[in-house]
Amino acid sequence: MTHLFLDAHQDLAYNMAAFGRDYTRSVAETRRLEAGSAIPSYNGNTLLGWPEYQKARVAIVFGTLFAGPARLSAHIYPDSQEYTNPAEANRIYWQQLRSYQRLCDTRADKFRLIGSQSELGKHLVEWEDESQPHPVGLVPLMEGADGIADVRELAEWFGQGLRIIGPAWAGNAYCGGTREPGPLTAAGRTLLREMGANGFILDLSHMDPEAAFQSLEIYEGPVIVSHANAKSLVKGAMFNRLLEDDLLRALLERDAVIGVVPLNSFLNWNWKAEGSRQKVSLRMLAEQVDYICQMAGDARHVGIGSDFDGGYGVESVPAEVDSIADLPKLNPFLLEMGYSDEAVRGIDAGNFLRVLESSLPACPARNHDRFSSQSL
Repeated sequence: MTHLFLDAHQDLAYNMAAFGRDYTRSVAETRRLEAGSAIPSYNGNTLLGWPEYQKARVAIVFGTLFAGPARLSAHIYPDSQEYTNPAEANRIYWQQLRSYQRLCDTRADKFRLIGSQSELGKHLVEWEDESQPHPVGLVPLMEGADGIADVRELAEWFGQGLRIIGPAWAGNAYCGGTREPGPLTAAGRTLLREMGANGFILDLSHMDPEAAFQSLEIYEGPVIVSHANAKSLVKGAMFNRLLEDDLLRALLERDAVIGVVPLNSFLNWNWKAEGSRQKVSLRMLAEQVDYICQMAGDARHVGIGSDFDGGYGVESVPAEVDSIADLPKLNPFLLEMGYSDEAVRGIDAGNFLRVLESSLPACPARNHDRFSSQSL
């Protein structure tokens, strides 16, 4: 197989809806158009663009559905992407899923939804041809299950193309989350049971450790962590967003794949006080990879989940990175550490591909008829 990348976490739909970002453009063009605009500074200068996907050979992205709970947002999120109750979250998340469908329907030369083994196989065969560009595959991932108003909707979500659900962002009705500790609730247990029955991949990112351990005990389907780093290596990190060693071991026992994040604060929480992004290197991300591999005893359980454009931009990533086109700059550090080319290919894409190949349904079963233009 030609060398490819899979990025397990990008907040594309949120940025498309909140700021009108057009990911068919180049990074440079988006930055030029947004210069001096009202886009909040926390979001930073984009790291994502279609030409840059092609340059790095990013063949597949897990594109998220995400909206901000108003009680925590301090109104930093645009009103259109902020919710105060489950009904609002449900509406926003359906709109975001539809935005992926619309993008792939209208710009099929640039993006395509991947929801089945047959679609994945055809997509990867196409990417074997390095002589021309190809559409980027999108696998929808729900970040925070507040978007699910009723677990009876899960079959419909799956039919519309959703394949991965992370129950938490912050704490919610299902479980504890980032900065809001707590176990699985009764509703959370019901959610996991119905997710398993419908064939979803479970993403433990953002779940409080207590809830994550409980989920590993009861969830029988495939498990990933789309974007999180090992807490032991992150200087100054004191909160429950990163992975403690005991949880890492439990994840590895379940054959989970963990996407490491090239966000400076997830590499050194004190990076701003200690200098600038010039003090942070992709080597620190390679060290995250190596830490997990050493714990696992192999290189089969780690991938990349960049979270690019997920509330930060180029200002907050390692010095070597100007855009996603620079992801391949990670590989020389891994090779210097003694990883084989085969292992590096697994880290870049193959490990998460293995999860998809073993868990996606054999054939597509999407139906876009749920939506009308009036509902958008």
